[in-house]
Amino acid sequence: QEKMHLFFEEKSTPPKEYNNRQLVSKGFLNEITIQDFPIRGKLVYLHIKRRRWTDKQSQEIIQRDWNLVAQGTRMTHEFADFLKEINRY
Repeated sequence: QEKMHLFFEEKSTPPKEYNNRQLVSKGFLNEITIQDFPIRGKLVYLHIKRRRWTDKQSQEIIQRDWNLVAQGTRMTHEFADFLKEINRY
């Protein structure tokens, strides 16, 4: 069966819940792969590279909380908005 692979890289915008801290982007966590609903009979795989940041003051490693989900979905509001936006083209 044919497969479709879509690759996403999280923007270098720190999570909003950490706006009061100075964060520096420090690369990515291991890529995750999610199998999504088929499109036109093709298996769909989403490959997602999630960013990590370091707090300049405390040296704490920060990452976006992907458990903050849009109601009724399994994704963040930002990711849902991103998918809606690219669907317009």
